[in-house]
Formats: sequence, C-alpha cells, structure tokens
Amino acid sequence: GRSAAMTKLLDLVAQVAPSEATVLVTGESGTGKEMIAGAIHTNSPRKTGPFVRINCAAITETLLESELFGHEKGSFTGADRRKEGKFRLADRGTIFLDEVSEMSLGMQVKLLRVLQEREFTRVGGEEVIRVDVRVIAATNRDLLRAVAEGRFREDLFYRLNVVSLRVPPLRERREDIPLLAQHFLKTFAERNRKTLQGFTPRAMDRLLRYPWPGNVRELMNTIERGVVLCRADVLDEEDVAPVLEAETPQAAAGQAAAAVPAGSSLEDVEKATILKTLDESGGNKSEAARRLGITRRTLHLKLKKYGLME
Repeated sequence: GRSAAMTKLLDLVAQVAPSEATVLVTGESGTGKEMIAGAIHTNSPRKTGPFVRINCAAITETLLESELFGHEKGSFTGADRRKEGKFRLADRGTIFLDEVSEMSLGMQVKLLRVLQEREFTRVGGEEVIRVDVRVIAATNRDLLRAVAEGRFREDLFYRLNVVSLRVPPLRERREDIPLLAQHFLKTFAERNRKTLQGFTPRAMDRLLRYPWPGNVRELMNTIERGVVLCRADVLDEEDVAPVLEAETPQAAAGQAAAAVPAGSSLEDVEKATILKTLDESGGNKSEAARRLGITRRTLHLKLKKYGLME
C-alpha cells in the first residue's frame, strides 16, 4: 500500500524489525497481520532462522500446550512418540502467535512463563528446555477490554504489548484498493491462464465504494472469483458486484433466513444463519463470530444450544 496509513505502519515495521522487542499486531480479521509479522522477521537479524506460525484459535485447548511446547512419548493417549513444540522449532528465529486472545487463562499463565524465563518443559516431561525466540502476537480483539473483563491476564498483556502495531482496515485506506486489486488481478490471471487487462471504470468504482468488512482477504477472494468468472478481457461491475453482495453478513443472514420456510421460529432462523455463516467462513468459528457480530464464546454457546457441536 501507498496510503498515508500504510506508509506510517511500514515505517514502524522498519524501525522495530532490527530490535528484539516483542510485538503485538492488532487489527481486524483479513487486514494482513500475518504479513506484517513476516515483514518484521524478514527484516530482522533473525531472518535466516525459522519463522513459525500457529493459530491459537484453530487448536483445541487440550492440544495447544502440546503444539506450543511439545510432549513426551506416552504423556497422553495417542502420544506414541516425542514431539517438539513450536517454541523449540522456532529457536533462533521468530514465533507468530495468531489470535492469541483466544488462549485460555491456564495457557496464558504458561505462555507468560516462557516470555519471562525463555524456558519450558514438554507435556509429560521434566527436562527444562531453553530457547532463543522472538515472539510476535496478533489479535483482532480489544485486549484491554478483555483484561478488564477478566478474560486476558494483565501481566501477559504488558509482556506482549512492548511494541504495538495496528494494521488499518481497508476502508481507512481506500486509495490502496486500485493497487491491491490490480496486483490480485495479475496474480490470479496468471494462475488461471487468462489474459486480463484490468477493470472498467464501473467495476473500480464499485470496489472503491464497498465497505470491505472482510478487508484485504475479502478483496483478494472477490478478485479471484471475478477473474474465474470473467468472459471479457477486463473485469466489469457484474464480475464483482454479485460476489460483493453475497459476502456481506447482512446478505448471508438474509439468504439463510430465506431458506427457512415461512412461519419458522426465530430459533430456526438463527440456527440457519449460523450454519450459513459458518459455511461461508470455511468452518472458522472466530471469523463466523466476527461476521455475526458476536463473541466466539457466544457462538460456542449457541452451537451447543442447537446441538451443532462436533
């Protein structure tokens, strides 16, 4: 991006990258927090070391400790061999903890110890393992609010928030949309063996006016689908507008409600909306909760209520 907001952010990345400081990257889902973390690593003295990623929300609480710190053979059912955790694999490099806000309070205590002592033990083990790892964490939640509500440890927040970088949502840097759209057009045209020249003025105007609740990720998906469906040598409004309309949470809820027979209860409508949003989010509960405008915990309770838990 070349907007003032992105220029300021990238200047901060260049300033922070050479240091050893722990970094907290904040921003809405789909803004590119992982790419910012990667840029910090790539421009740091650790660039020749590993860059290890882990999504804390995508792994159950019982398995997250093993994923982070490893486990010994026989430490639990199914542990038929020793496994090294992400922190060990990231030694002399960088570990990126995405969606760190979704960690349980118990896991937060264990993460805090690693940040303070730079050491840990495998699940079921006694050996103390020391590592040299830089930590970059990311969240799309308001961590200060989570601290106030008792859902996130204050001491861990300050350990992670040595340097804070906020990635702006796409609606705050609309001047970057043409640049990003053209980049994605070129990428997906080459991937799909198509020759496309660009966008019509109507298509670009539509892209510029849309609020992009899914941010850069949504723009990327929209352009990819437009490239696949386009029958001319440029993308026109009809190549992107239907996709954009289908991507809004309101439209998704409307489509889900329309699929429920008239006279259905409000619970049936809510259940259908949740199922539709989960499907469009690829099963990602955090993303589905964001689109529905509720917390991940509230979504979990509703899934349990409707018997939709796996």
